[in-house]
Amino acid sequence: QVQLLESGGGLVQAGGSLRLSCAASGRTFSSTGMGWFRQAPGKEREFVAAIYWSGSRTGYADSVKGRFTISRDNAKNTVYLQMNSLKPEDTAVYYCAAGAQWRVIVPTGGDKYNYWGQGTQVTVSS
Repeated sequence: QVQLLESGGGLVQAGGSLRLSCAASGRTFSSTGMGWFRQAPGKEREFVAAIYWSGSRTGYADSVKGRFTISRDNAKNTVYLQMNSLKPEDTAVYYCAAGAQWRVIVPTGGDKYNYWGQGTQVTVSS
């Protein structure tokens, strides 16, 4: 059974940093993409970042470019999201997703991913 377990969320002041982790179990995700999405209260889920299994390709939403960095450790079957210069508008539940087919374009649609974690809350205070 595939499981994605997120951790690292919490409360931080604006300008601060957090690192989210997503540990996958049940299978490896070679040759696919893993990503992070977020959903704020009253808003639709949105793409944040994605990384190809080898780490050779990444993609980011415009709203987080230059502030967030996605990485992965395939030996640990874990993907990370380093979030710096956090803003109150980054407040959301962050979800890890896995299993996206990655051809040429970054898989930004949630329907491209087959597996999802339960989410971890990130709250940025002003």
